[in-house]
Amino acid sequence: MSHSFDTIIERRNTACLKWDALASRYGVTGDDLLPMWVADMDFRPPEAVMEAMVRRATHGIYGYPAGLEAYHQAVGSWLRRRHGWEVQTDWITSAPGVVATVNLLIRTFTTRGDGVVVQPPVYYPFFSGVEENGCRLLYNRLRFDGERYTIDFEDLEEKLRQAKLLVLCSPHNPVGRVWTREELLRLGGLCVKHGVLVISDEIHFDLVFSGHTHTVFATLSEEFAQHCIVCTSPSKTFNLAGLKPAMAIIPSERLRRDFRHTLRACGIGNPNVFCLDAVKAAYECGEPWLNDLLGYLEGNAGFLQRFVAEEIPQLCAVRSEGTFLAWLDCTSRGLAPKALEQLLLTKARLVLNQGYTFGPGGEGFVRVNFGCPRTVLEDGLSRLARAVRSL
Repeated sequence: MSHSFDTIIERRNTACLKWDALASRYGVTGDDLLPMWVADMDFRPPEAVMEAMVRRATHGIYGYPAGLEAYHQAVGSWLRRRHGWEVQTDWITSAPGVVATVNLLIRTFTTRGDGVVVQPPVYYPFFSGVEENGCRLLYNRLRFDGERYTIDFEDLEEKLRQAKLLVLCSPHNPVGRVWTREELLRLGGLCVKHGVLVISDEIHFDLVFSGHTHTVFATLSEEFAQHCIVCTSPSKTFNLAGLKPAMAIIPSERLRRDFRHTLRACGIGNPNVFCLDAVKAAYECGEPWLNDLLGYLEGNAGFLQRFVAEEIPQLCAVRSEGTFLAWLDCTSRGLAPKALEQLLLTKARLVLNQGYTFGPGGEGFVRVNFGCPRTVLEDGLSRLARAVRSL
């Protein structure tokens, strides 16, 4: 069965952050606005997921959940099939969303004043997660050669000497890198050398394009597995972000015990019944849908790359190796970050994530969500082209 991702689904007035929060977030209103910012897709999930939700809804009683064995088995089976990772179900600990999970892990494994390494430009909630927990941000800025980002390993080792934790974004949001096995081995070796715990955010690990392979950090070696926590979720893979599914997979018994103590201390229990049923259905029945999605997303990524090169040569689209997010270099326009944002809002009526929010090195860039029907992507890029030409 092939799945169509060309259908445009109206999302306004559905309590949708992407479409219904523009006035509060950006101070703009109007039906002509096109939001291509927050990282959820404009596609319905697999039919099996919607059917599972309907069955649960029509049952009519939404009590406290129990019996997570089948849920954990579905997660474990997915990790084995898609990533070659044999996990014990006892390693899986659920929490309400990957951002919350990362924050709770920082709270568990640091004390106030500890250093935490992040690799900007990077997913901006990492910054508040570190600072709100009383820790110091240590920036290991990625290197950009005009086409591709790489890790600055010399600077990384210097920062690790001052650190307690490293938050790894793999695949990387927003720059679209799928780190190679060799890069991860070198990074992991340095973290072990300096006694730095790795929190590996792998929420996009199912969304990797042809010619690239995602390597789960914990699979690199038993030493690394005992020295890391892998955070992931089906929310990006199957567009389930609003259900807040997430899990921390922790091979180390000691780390697992400490993290579960934090969850108990915060009163965080099992996922809700809709989340349990949706995730189980997605992991058990959603693979054909995902395979079709990957083809569509890769087509969108290629379309975006060609459009920018041909129609907006003043900009540069960093080639995406995975995710459904594109990173555009607008620095040649010479606009201050706020001026770039206002240009897009007023001239293009286009809402994008501004690069400066992703930390040092993000200024003058924008992030575009291409997890949408092709016609919507073309509209957004055409708006962007008109705004750039207006300068």
